Amino acid sequence: MERSGIVRCDWATSAPEYERYHDEEWGTPLSGDDALFERLCLEAFQSGLSWITILRKRPAFREAFAGFRIAAVAEFGEDDVERLMADPGIVRNRAKVTASIRNARAALEAVGMAIRERHFPSQLSGGEQQRVAIARALVGDPAVLLADEPTGALDSRTGAEILDLFHQLNRGGQTVVMITHDAAVAAQCARTVHLRDGRVVGDVRRGSRRADAA
Repeated sequence: MERSGIVRCDWATSAPEYERYHDEEWGTPLSGDDALFERLCLEAFQSGLSWITILRKRPAFREAFAGFRIAAVAEFGEDDVERLMADPGIVRNRAKVTASIRNARAALEAVGMAIRERHFPSQLSGGEQQRVAIARALVGDPAVLLADEPTGALDSRTGAEILDLFHQLNRGGQTVVMITHDAAVAAQCARTVHLRDGRVVGDVRRGSRRADAA
């Protein structure tokens, strides 16, 4: 159906919230780890309800869940659960509330950062901040984890810890693609693709690990 020069699907014309969602978000790729986490949480809350209900409550959800910042939600405790259960602006389902918190914590635990979940970014070391970045990327359950120079700003010991984490994730079934200019880092990968001036000039396969470096 066409209105104001915009062709819309029939379902998008039943409410203003649907119109905005159709025109600005529907079919548009999400970018940003916290944005992906928000969508995963809201789709879980939507189960058994209509999406229009979630759209109308989304501003309240964002306020209640600290903007769906993964590190912030991971810090929620029992008091926060009770606060959320008393908030009429959101869907008050205890199982869904606690699942959202568990998912945020699981993202940090996957990279060994659960012990630091109540620290501010400024209180984390460079390696710890890198681990948090990896955790945020994993929340969306990506088919491929892309790491651009993940060890470039780290000392050798911390860099080795990050590479070990990638190997652990890879052994668990996660495909990891690293971009690096460090030959020593590339040598630890099962496959190394060499690029020069935008062209592939080499492709070396070694071992059985699935982590790739370009």
